[in-house]
Amino acid sequence: MSQVRDDRLDAGLLRLIGVTLLGGIMGILDSTMVTVAADTLADEFHTTLSAVSWASTGYLLALTVTIPVTGWAVGRFGVKKLWLFGLVLFLAGSLASALAWNLWSLVAFRVVQGVGAGVVDPLVLVILARAAGASRAGRVMGMMGVVLSLGPVLGPVLGGVVLESLGWRSMFAINLPIGIVAVLLALRVIPAGAPAGRKPAARLDLIGAVLMAPGFAAIVLALTQAGEQARLDAPSVLIPLIGGIVLLAGYVLHALRVRRREPLIDVRLFSSRSFAASVTVQGLVGLATFAGLFALPLYYQVLHGHGARAAGLLVAPLGLGSALAMPLAGRLSDRLGPRSLVRGGALLAAFGAVALTRIGPDRSEVWSALAVFAIGTGLGGVGAPTMGSLYRTLPPEKVAQGSSVVYNLNQLGGALGVACVALILAVTGTGTGPAADVGSGIGGFQVVYGFVFAVALVIVAAAPLLPGRPEAQDAAPDDAPAGERQAERGGKPTSPVS
Repeated sequence: MSQVRDDRLDAGLLRLIGVTLLGGIMGILDSTMVTVAADTLADEFHTTLSAVSWASTGYLLALTVTIPVTGWAVGRFGVKKLWLFGLVLFLAGSLASALAWNLWSLVAFRVVQGVGAGVVDPLVLVILARAAGASRAGRVMGMMGVVLSLGPVLGPVLGGVVLESLGWRSMFAINLPIGIVAVLLALRVIPAGAPAGRKPAARLDLIGAVLMAPGFAAIVLALTQAGEQARLDAPSVLIPLIGGIVLLAGYVLHALRVRRREPLIDVRLFSSRSFAASVTVQGLVGLATFAGLFALPLYYQVLHGHGARAAGLLVAPLGLGSALAMPLAGRLSDRLGPRSLVRGGALLAAFGAVALTRIGPDRSEVWSALAVFAIGTGLGGVGAPTMGSLYRTLPPEKVAQGSSVVYNLNQLGGALGVACVALILAVTGTGTGPAADVGSGIGGFQVVYGFVFAVALVIVAAAPLLPGRPEAQDAAPDDAPAGERQAERGGKPTSPVS
């Protein structure tokens, strides 16, 4: 007998979404807005831009190291305690960063911020996924996606405004009033912890933590260095890259053999076709998004001769398109499933990328802005349905682990996207010479957006591997493997997908 699902977004859920995103937006903005202060910080502390970059790199590495442990800590300490701890730690790091007296004190305090963000960021997904349930996952992830889409675009713009108006210390101090309000609201709204009846979490898998967290951090560091140096054969790239791969390979072997305690991330989750496809597509969305965010300002500076501020503002259509598409795509995915929406969104993004390869410097910026808007809209149409399908396929006890995987792969995808674009532009000589060298600029950016086009086609190819319609998922047998029971039926309960 079928049951009627209550899939309305009631007032309590909307309050929870608002409070959660208020806490989560600080880390999203902070990770990008500080980049615009690099020159100012170099002058303030009488050092080089290379040294200043560690203020951002240290934050990113601390975040990456913390995320896997957060998945375990949810079961050990509960959502509410962990959320408040992450917020308070982030605020303490923000205050200390605003009071930093030299560069390396700033780097150390940014590491504290990164640890706080590494706790809060995956908890955004955990809190909202648990509150939404299977029938509302797409819509709630779509609403969350608005913040995730606009954050990387608005961060540099907001950072520039605050930097010019109030100085670099205010870029960190601005978190304090927002964070205090977020803490006070969280005390009343954020749920207390684990679902009823869940057994206490096992002890922390220390061996797994020692292997996984530094492994992810080393690969992110390698990709970050590759992007900064625009080369893959430098020791600063190869050493952490090889070390990270070895550590993660060791973690996989450890996780498959561990018996006494649950591993940080159960690698057997990847045996579910739907889970593997969902997190892979999300990683590709991060790759394409950050490739665009990195390449577009250079595109407008090199080909159109704009300054940094104008070029930054012209990136806005990417985030705007994604922010508009995500809520609608998420809502539709709760009824239609993700496959057709992901396929259509990826094709739209591919069309926008191709259009950018055909638009030269003699054409108005209106045309390139429309193409960028198409890319953002298409990627937004991919992101929300994929996130919703991921949380429909995960059993409740695996939501925290799934969130850790999503965030880590998104970090890797973003770092890889920036590194690939930097390498392409370096090989083609784009942006390294005078702005008048427009001929090489066109060729370089054609290759860049050809790369984005190829990523979009890979997403199109992966779309059939995603779960089917939610109705089919509800009808799947209970004894099927976790996640796979929802995906294998693909909208036709009697006909498995091969």
